[in-house]
Formats: sequence, C-alpha cells, structure tokens
Amino acid sequence: MALTIPFGKAGMTLHADLSQAEVLTSHIGELTAADTEDGLVLAAMAAPIGSKPLAELAAGKKTCTIIISDHTRPVPSKHILPHMLAELRKGSPDIQITLLVATGFHRPTTKEELIGKLGEDIVANEAIVIHDSRDAAANVKIGVLPSGADCVIDRLAVDTDLLVAEGFIEPHFFAGFSGGRKSVLPGVCDQVTVLGNHCSKFIASPYARTGVLDGNPLHADMLAAAKMAKLAYIVNVIIDEDKKVVAAFAGDPETAHRKGCDFLLGYCQVKPERRGDIVISSNGGYPLDQNIYQSVKGLTAAESAAAEGGVLIMVSSCMDGAGGDSFYHALRDASSPQALTQEILATPQEHTKPDQWEFQILARVLCKHRVIYVTVPEQRQTILDMKMEWAPDVDAALAMARADKGEDAHLVVIPNGISVMVRE
Repeated sequence: MALTIPFGKAGMTLHADLSQAEVLTSHIGELTAADTEDGLVLAAMAAPIGSKPLAELAAGKKTCTIIISDHTRPVPSKHILPHMLAELRKGSPDIQITLLVATGFHRPTTKEELIGKLGEDIVANEAIVIHDSRDAAANVKIGVLPSGADCVIDRLAVDTDLLVAEGFIEPHFFAGFSGGRKSVLPGVCDQVTVLGNHCSKFIASPYARTGVLDGNPLHADMLAAAKMAKLAYIVNVIIDEDKKVVAAFAGDPETAHRKGCDFLLGYCQVKPERRGDIVISSNGGYPLDQNIYQSVKGLTAAESAAAEGGVLIMVSSCMDGAGGDSFYHALRDASSPQALTQEILATPQEHTKPDQWEFQILARVLCKHRVIYVTVPEQRQTILDMKMEWAPDVDAALAMARADKGEDAHLVVIPNGISVMVRE
C-alpha cells in the first residue's frame, strides 16, 4: 500500500509493504467540527475561559497590541484576526491597534508571507510591526525570570493599554506545547531572554519534552514572562491535518491555553507496540518543513519511537536550507555529535549561543541514531555537512535503512511527526 508523507506543498509517496509496519497518526482527524472555522472561533470568543469578553477588556483602552504568529507557524489567522479586531473596536471604537509579528529568533516575515497569512485587506489597512529580537533599542526589560534571565520584550508589547495574542496549540518538542505564553517568550522577547530561557541545562531536562508542561523549566519561564508582560487574553486554535480549525479556546492566557492542551492530549498521544528499528517521520509539510532547523521537531518524534541504535528517516523539503548559520556551522564544524554535546552542556546560561538549543537536540539524536534526511536535491551537501545522510526520496531512504537493519527490521511510520506525542 502507498502512503503519502507530508513534504513541502505536494507531499511524497512511500511505496512500501506496510502490512507489518506500525503507522502512528494523530486522532485529531476524528474531530468533527461543530461549525465553520470562523464559527468555532466566534463561539470560543463568546464564552471566554477565565476572562471577560475581549470587547469588555477593550472598553476605555486607547491602544492595543495583538501578538500574531510569523511565517513558520500555520496559524489560520484569516479565521481569527478579523474577529479579534472587530471585538476590540466594538469595545473601543477608536482604539489604536498594532499587529506585532512574533518572530522569536526567526528571520523577518516578508510582506508576501504576511499577505498569504493575513490577507491583503489586513496587510493594507492595519499597522503591522515585525519584532526584532536582535534590536536592543526596540526592546525593554520588565523583570527577571525564574531562571535568572532578564525578561526583555518588545516595547510595543509594553507601551500599550492592552496586550492580547492569537496562536495555535500543537505538541512542541521542548516547550511541551506551542501557543499561549509562547507568544511572549520567545515570540516577542529580546535575544538575551530567549537565550537565557533556552539554556543547555533546561533543554537537557527530562521534563523539556513533547507534551510536558508540569515541571518543565522552559514552560515556567514562559508563563512568568507572559504574566510580567500582562498578556490579558488569547485566541488559540487547534488545527487538523489539512490545517483547518477544529477547536478553539479563548480567554485567560494560562487557563484557556491549558484547557486547549488537555483537549489536544486526548487526540494526539500515540504509543508504538514495539520500538522501531527504522522510523520514518516528517515535519508536517509546508510551511513547517521549510528548513532543517524547524524539522528537528519532527525528528524528535522518530527518536521517541525508535529502538536503541535505530535508523531515523526524516522527510522534509528544507527548501530554505539549514535555517540558521550558527545552527549549520555548529554541526558542520564539530568533530562529532558527542563532542558537540559535551561542549554545549559545559556552556553556562549567560553564554548560551544562538540556536544552541536546536543543535543540542539534533546532536542528542545523532549520538544515538543514524539519520537519513529526504530533502530537495539542493540541500544534499548541507545535510552531509551536518553529519547526516541524504536520500532523494523516502523509498530510497528506506532501502538504505533496510540495507543496514535488514528486510525484516520493524518499521514505524509517523506521517506527521509534529502532530503526535509519542509515549513509551
């Protein structure tokens, strides 16, 4: 039987006998939406969790900043932002609204990407500012996080009467879940705060894993940052494999987000009956598989489902390359993943390097597993430079893995590695 694996915008077909394989998929597709995408968002906003309605929060306010997602997140903003804007102006007709793009540590979002995400009308008529974590003059310190790192965030998130955010909730490979408090940290924080929060000690924590919030030191910092920033209200959605809204949660940033996370848990936990000698995963296709950096997320799902010494196959277009110079050079220039891991763990919090968390996790995986990447041909050399192997398609990668592990090797396939939480 053939199985389509998300890859770029088109997908890639795996032609293999899967009769003896395990295919682990999220059950989010079993959700039957009770309404349209807009209807689900409106219903959530009409019954906010732990909060007054957005219009009431806006009453008497002169300014509002809405933190919105950037180009790396498939948040269906076209079904969220128009309703938030309408509610804000219902509560305060003359309110001045700024959309602050939460780029975190990513590259700036282009105008074309904003139009694709928000629509031409919003881009043409709303004030939009792209956050820059590296511009110290644009950011201001508002406190100190539990980790000891300074909490420095975009001035536009501070100098406003009301701070709110949109977003979506999905499993996250070290923050537990996306959404909620992540709009602030790392979304609109200065690099000093992002680096402090993403230090090697925190990333190495056994609680810094997919689907884990309690005891997760990164999550504790993120919650504190959101509270210091006075984030007052969120609209977060859950999307299906087609990136359509299937559930929505609005209201208090902590309680509404937690309710959404608990809801998602029931649909995306998976458990292999037997760990895979070979595990195939993806990063969910475009826009999440644009680079190797983002694709480490889907790779950790394969890691969690693999037997000791298993071969991991990552199917991700990576059309934009590595996704960060420091990320690329860390792996390329290291003598080995093991040596890189030792160097990272010896790095104190105040000296955390850009992208360190991403190459720390990738190095962790490479210390334990052979990794074969399926990307666009242009990224072959980059993959090889980063101490992994390259294959032109998933069938070729599987043949390479079976040559190593044998034709009878147990195969586990995770079509969308970022949509599941693999449990032992």
